[in-house]
Amino acid sequence: MGETSSTIGFIVIVALFMIIGLLSVVGSIVITQKIFSPKAEQIFYGIFLTPIAGFYLAFTEYFGIETAWRLESVVVIIFCAIGLIGTRISFALILGYLLHGVWDGLHELHTHAGFSIFEPGHVTTIPLAYGVFCATYDFGMAAYFYTRHIEWDTAWCARLTRQTKT
Repeated sequence: MGETSSTIGFIVIVALFMIIGLLSVVGSIVITQKIFSPKAEQIFYGIFLTPIAGFYLAFTEYFGIETAWRLESVVVIIFCAIGLIGTRISFALILGYLLHGVWDGLHELHTHAGFSIFEPGHVTTIPLAYGVFCATYDFGMAAYFYTRHIEWDTAWCARLTRQTKT
């Protein structure tokens, strides 16, 4: 197979993973809106940032990139903190998912495009197009959170208003 075939194959793989990411966004939105109140939905997505950030620790172990543990662990802790803040402050949730999408993109470029802002061995390897899928999901969810942030903030304010009246 020639270079053209490989390029076409890569484009198809990337397109499929982007589509899967978008479908995951739609599925997440439909399911969480059906089962959670607005406030509980925000809390869920804040907590959910932790396991999606934690995938990089699993990749670090799976691919045996021992020198990546420090950076990957620190970044997971940062995303955990942003997620916890995001359970109450919608802007933190939007920012957290946007930053995680950038982190996914940097991993994809590092692993599969030969471009990296990191020293060799300081970030983990990821499967082909995983970063594309995850970045698509993260950016889509951040956009959704932006459309929901007023409703989420209102739900929190309504509770505070009820508490101060009693």
